[in-house]
Amino acid sequence: MKGLFAQPLPFWWLLTMLVCAWRSSAQAEQIPVRHVEGTIHGFLELRSEDGRVLASGDSVQVVHGDQVTLHTLFSFKDGSIDDETTLFSQHRTFHLITDHHIQKGPSFPHPMDVSIDSRSGQVTVRSAGKDGKEEVMTEHLAMPPDLANGMVPLVVKNMRPDAQESAVSMLVATPKPRLVKLAISNRGDDTFSVVGSPRKAIHYEIKIELGGVAGVVAPLIGKEPPNIQLWTTGGQAPTFVREQGPIYPEGPMMTIQLIGPVWPDSPKSGY
Repeated sequence: MKGLFAQPLPFWWLLTMLVCAWRSSAQAEQIPVRHVEGTIHGFLELRSEDGRVLASGDSVQVVHGDQVTLHTLFSFKDGSIDDETTLFSQHRTFHLITDHHIQKGPSFPHPMDVSIDSRSGQVTVRSAGKDGKEEVMTEHLAMPPDLANGMVPLVVKNMRPDAQESAVSMLVATPKPRLVKLAISNRGDDTFSVVGSPRKAIHYEIKIELGGVAGVVAPLIGKEPPNIQLWTTGGQAPTFVREQGPIYPEGPMMTIQLIGPVWPDSPKSGY
């Protein structure tokens, strides 16, 4: 991520760290389809760490055969947008086909437009250069079968209830594209309420594993990505309910959660 190697380190030290680097015991694997996805439209809100509502969101999912298109759009008060469209298949296992993620506006210090095509292995990153002009970077990567861009909540809610941990791959752009691992662990149940009625949610913690030299050096220079917290309901029809974490590299902690409609005669939501 940006600024990871902000402080110069001796080459011999980096080489030693590379030789000594270890990998997580959680092995990446494709997630079997335990719950087939259908057509849905959910309403979301995004709040800052101090509780202010920054954006409202819509998550729309449409199914055609065994392929699913998921479009999630956050519209910020300051005019910024976070817009992601993900196409994936759900034949026995979930498999990412394409993902297109746009972040732009005042809320994003480093606007980004990232397109992933797992079939061709092509990644295209559009970002603002130092002179403010658009820079376009295109690379071809060997895409792992467990690539989960745009699908993390889906992957989590399809984990086995008795699974303590799992791992999937994700492509991040800083702006150069690179693959990282997401180590997902079950942290037990938490309680929330719906109109005063108590409910249970499964709490998952997601650790971003940079790997290689970057993964060893990051904690030592204070650039290790924070863990992401995510909650889903269990049962026959599990669903995403809440997520806490940054929405871009080195960004502030934010909360995304489901919300219900507010009618004109209802109390104001604050948006």
